[in-house]
Amino acid sequence: MTRRYLSTSDISKAVGVHPNTVRLYEQWGFLPPVSRSPSGYRQFTERHLDQMRLARLALHGGWPGRNIRQSALALVRQSALGDLGGALERAYRHLALVQAERAQAEVAAELVERWAQGAATDVITEPLYINQAAELLGVTADILRNWERNGLIKTPRAKNGYRLYGAAEIGRLRVIRTLLRAGYSSMAILRMLRRFDLGQRTGLRQVLDAPTLQDILYATDRWLSTLAEQEQRAAGMIAQLEKMIRKRRP
Repeated sequence: MTRRYLSTSDISKAVGVHPNTVRLYEQWGFLPPVSRSPSGYRQFTERHLDQMRLARLALHGGWPGRNIRQSALALVRQSALGDLGGALERAYRHLALVQAERAQAEVAAELVERWAQGAATDVITEPLYINQAAELLGVTADILRNWERNGLIKTPRAKNGYRLYGAAEIGRLRVIRTLLRAGYSSMAILRMLRRFDLGQRTGLRQVLDAPTLQDILYATDRWLSTLAEQEQRAAGMIAQLEKMIRKRRP
């Protein structure tokens, strides 16, 4: 019985991508090796189609951070090499990674809501100079200057011109640092702080996750939604790998 092969066009149509995307995925090691016909045409199989579906789940859309990107690439390549069990194990670790990122983002958003409602975030009683504030927060003075240049904070000045950071400024800086470390973009934080400075004290979590048309540049501009989508994609990758394993079992 002659084995039926799939063409590049068959694969691209089944997955909904351009044929060049299929060729690129093969070139980048996201697909198993592809045999060629005597005339040089690629000969794909159902295994390639299943792997293409997995790769598309993992790779389509924006990248929410380097760690998640590298994790997704690694599991796709491991599956392409034929180690489906190892890829499935890695997929579960990938899901845990995304869930941890999402939990951190949610905690940071909760801090914003508490801070906006007036919850105390520090106990300093005397204003600090920039080097003292930087040491307290575990950042550099240059970082604090950069946050000010980017409009995230406006720092009062002493008579001698030096920046002075009181309790309000330190609290704001703690919020900025926490959000940045949790993955939010500077644009998302600036958007939220502008609303806060205009008097908004509720719904700031939603502001963090709702870029305007001018803001939509990075996944981190809508970080909470991006991570929720990534969690769904991770679950889809697990389901796809389990399906592939069932097909391969004798």
